[in-house]
Amino acid sequence: MRGVTGTALSLIPDYSGGSLSNLMAELEVRLAGTSVNPGLYEPLADQIPQAATYVLVLIDGLGARQLDHPAAGPLAYSRRATIDAPFPTTTTVSLATVATALPPSQHGLIGHFLLLHGHPRPVNGLRWVDTGGQAVPSYAPGVLPAPNLWERLGRAGVESITVQPAGFEGTPLTRALYRGCRFEAVTTTREWFRATLDLAMVPGRLIFAYHPAVDIAAHMHGPQSPEYARALADVANAWERMADRLPGHATMIGTADHGVVPIPKSGKHLLHSYQTRGLTLFGDPRSLYVKGPRSLIEELGTHLPGEWHPRSVLRKLWGPEPADGNRRTALPVLQPDGAWLAHEGRALLPGHMDRRLVGYHGGLDPRELEIPLLVASR
Repeated sequence: MRGVTGTALSLIPDYSGGSLSNLMAELEVRLAGTSVNPGLYEPLADQIPQAATYVLVLIDGLGARQLDHPAAGPLAYSRRATIDAPFPTTTTVSLATVATALPPSQHGLIGHFLLLHGHPRPVNGLRWVDTGGQAVPSYAPGVLPAPNLWERLGRAGVESITVQPAGFEGTPLTRALYRGCRFEAVTTTREWFRATLDLAMVPGRLIFAYHPAVDIAAHMHGPQSPEYARALADVANAWERMADRLPGHATMIGTADHGVVPIPKSGKHLLHSYQTRGLTLFGDPRSLYVKGPRSLIEELGTHLPGEWHPRSVLRKLWGPEPADGNRRTALPVLQPDGAWLAHEGRALLPGHMDRRLVGYHGGLDPRELEIPLLVASR
């Protein structure tokens, strides 16, 4: 992670070889021989044994610093290094990175709430409804650049399979992310563990096993809650059982999409419509995007507990442009004029963002940005 010249920003994702996009590119190179993006730095890549099948376990919301929790024992034991989530540190952005092996600058999903050409209100990228509650015509399957990672692997003779909760099957986001990838639906952690392990028995596969429960518990109850401890112990035990039963041709890698920071009620800065009139606010509560007249942006900024960064800085945070100069994004996203990155312990909450949560993410606190690189093999 490096500083951004000319700003007070201290951390940016290391897209050169130390981020989630590089991990995905590393797996693509190993399975298909080439990738659209650089792989991991050599010391990081050396932590991952060569294999005929790779199982990538993504534990939503499990930042690297959360491995200190007593319930995380089996996961902490498998930790080999720390890498960076893409910016903003939020699920849709990271899952798009997994599905493309590209940074946000190239795949186009640059926040939880997106502002799309031709649509008047910000759109929730998880649910594809706007801030007025109206369903948005799905851009699937054309949201992400084509071919995506799964399609490129398929052309190389590698089968891609994702193991996920049954409730996600067929949603607009799933159709957008997993074009060219077989969807294996499960309903419990036990089913998730069994399905992932069974699928790993066949060589020549990339299996993406996504587990959401840790993130849900962190959002609703906080990372110090009994509910969080139970969710973390559940997935940690499943990881340990899978590690013990992996076939010899498979390597299992664990990581996350982001970490979580607790925000007390006193840290929630509520934004009201009269304060934001004439502006469009989107993105995430910890990295709030804004688009509108400069005078209104400056006026609002005098009241916000956050640091302003213009679009020129955000472009560095989203990652490098492709070396060939051709933007690959297929999503018709409008970029913000800039963003406020919330101060430590604060969340910036316009009316359409959830004020009920305990845990938040989206910013550049190390607890949000740093994600683990876990490895298990036989």
